[in-house]
Amino acid sequence: MTQVDAIFVPPDYFRELRKDELFADPGRPLEIDIGCGDGSFLQQLAACHPERNFLGVERLLGRVDKTARRIERTGLANARVLRLESSYSVGWLLPTRGVSRAHLLCPDPWPKKAHRKHRIINHPEFIDGLERILEPDGEFLLKSDDADFFENALEVIAERPAFTRIEWHEDEFPCPQTAFEKQWIAIGRIINRARWRLTANTFRQTPSYAWRIFCDSSRSDCVS
Repeated sequence: MTQVDAIFVPPDYFRELRKDELFADPGRPLEIDIGCGDGSFLQQLAACHPERNFLGVERLLGRVDKTARRIERTGLANARVLRLESSYSVGWLLPTRGVSRAHLLCPDPWPKKAHRKHRIINHPEFIDGLERILEPDGEFLLKSDDADFFENALEVIAERPAFTRIEWHEDEFPCPQTAFEKQWIAIGRIINRARWRLTANTFRQTPSYAWRIFCDSSRSDCVS
């Protein structure tokens, strides 16, 4: 079995990455799994699509280790995992116009009203970052078992003219269930889902924006 370097460590955490630093074949489309958990979704998707590259982003060490072991056991050269906070990764680190599809699947919904500000979808650097990193016609896919979080996300992205919501048919492309999704379905919860395409681009990165992301990402209330 091919030896793979499953954990990606950035050469510099304070500058934007290039695609050729992430994978040996940067010409392939790149998909990211934001908050990849135990890596089961990432590993299955990478196995289904050897012609594409897949990067998981996860801040918890135990989950990163599980994801890396899954990748190494299957010898997938097109999958890696980055241990870092998600908003910072999307907002600043990942390459501009470098991502074809971004997945955010069953993230922590922070259900209490006082905690809504902690939701990743409510971090401006995260939404700005999605618009920055997605290629023209790139896609953002969201699943959530929490109805309030889902409606919150719909409202936030509706305010972004660059994103257009599109249909997401069950059989359109392989989309394995995450561990959390299986858990919620098993107890009868409904999984809400939505898909957007970047049909325009209005975002312009400035030095002051980049500095604000760095400062905000160091706060204790930043979560993936």
